[in-house]
Amino acid sequence: MKPAASTDAANALLVVNNIEVIYDHVILVLKGVSLHVPAGGIVALLGANGAGKSTTLKAISNLLRSERGEVTKGSVNFEGQRIDGKTPDELVQQGVIQVMEGRHCFEHLTVEENLLTGAYTRKDGRQAIADDLELIYTYFPRLRERRTSQAGYTSGGEQQMCAIGRAMMSRPKIILLDEPSMGLAPQLVEQIFEIVKLLNEKEGVSFLLAEQNTNVALRYANYGYILENGRVVMDGEADALRNNEDVKEFYLGLSATGRKSYRDVKQYRRRKRWLG
Repeated sequence: MKPAASTDAANALLVVNNIEVIYDHVILVLKGVSLHVPAGGIVALLGANGAGKSTTLKAISNLLRSERGEVTKGSVNFEGQRIDGKTPDELVQQGVIQVMEGRHCFEHLTVEENLLTGAYTRKDGRQAIADDLELIYTYFPRLRERRTSQAGYTSGGEQQMCAIGRAMMSRPKIILLDEPSMGLAPQLVEQIFEIVKLLNEKEGVSFLLAEQNTNVALRYANYGYILENGRVVMDGEADALRNNEDVKEFYLGLSATGRKSYRDVKQYRRRKRWLG
């Protein structure tokens, strides 16, 4: 059962209001994107590669400047306060953490050293950090087994677990999780999403997931937004999106007559029924 979470934007933990993002002062990437994440919720940000999902997460976590991007319109609010002017370090201390696409572990450090880097902003003492490290190992027993291994020599699934565990070590209120299923076998994808569900339910962490794997994301999320060409073209409760014929045909590869071929899906893309 998915945890109950309010979809009332006024009471949301994170509110993205009509943001526009431009790269290199000329390339318009996001065009009036609005979304919100309730406290205790899991929200999926869906769409094809290049739709603007990663850019949306980086706009929230203020990581755009390193890629010569900037938010030129709109606002981002967290816990009722604007955060679009804050530095990434300030956001980490406030409880907003991004897990980047591609996992990005420190390859030369051990798994445990990677996890401990997530606690660098904390000031609550060694024992609290040690307790949280033990908690991470209970959620990720595989990391306990590989704790002394160099992260660069672990598998893709182990590196994804390490990246999420490192984010949890900072005691986040919300995790922006970018493409957690990328490059992983289906069984590992299910395992990662099950852990996300447990962290949400037991630790109270909210999640905004940018994900191409629409099917698995909508099974674990409460609510979803579909991006296309930098715009939100559809949003709704996760179950409603899963049962929507347009979503099933285009994003899940299904139609009333069964699974569609790639050629049919490409033809559907040209129709853009919900933009008509």
